[in-house]
Amino acid sequence: MTAPAVTLTIADPEAMARLGALLAGQLRAGDVVLLIGELGAGKTTLTRGLGDALAVRGTVTSPTFVLARTHPRAEGPPLVHVDAYRLRDAAELDDLDIDFAGSITVVEWGAGLIEHLVDDWLAITIERPTGGSTAPEDDPDAAPVEPRRVTITSVGERWTDLGWLHAAGD
Repeated sequence: MTAPAVTLTIADPEAMARLGALLAGQLRAGDVVLLIGELGAGKTTLTRGLGDALAVRGTVTSPTFVLARTHPRAEGPPLVHVDAYRLRDAAELDDLDIDFAGSITVVEWGAGLIEHLVDDWLAITIERPTGGSTAPEDDPDAAPVEPRRVTITSVGERWTDLGWLHAAGD
């Protein structure tokens, strides 16, 4: 049984980080979060907000060149942040020897891989608009602000209630 998907509009990077922090309050050892979205969509921004809320040691950055980065915590399970972009199949992801049961694991680019290794996960799809964005009114030279459409889908028994998401978005 899974919960119905929830779709949110996330206004800016700060709101994406707040969504990560909200998610952090729901996570425990054994939880897997699959992040889906193109380059620059906000996957690492969400993970950074999650890591800040979990009080992980070290700065959360994209693990593109190391494939997986473990962020220990003073208390609680570590956060493992995985970039599966260069992995060809689930066996290569499994070869990373990630302790899924003892960690909170966030996997970017893992669609088509993660489902071969775990039974339950939260899939978060982040869609970035194409064109039409505007710079903030108070700083016309700043980078454009582009709201994101975020769809959160549960897979498996663990995530049958997504009611906590009512505090996010829009």
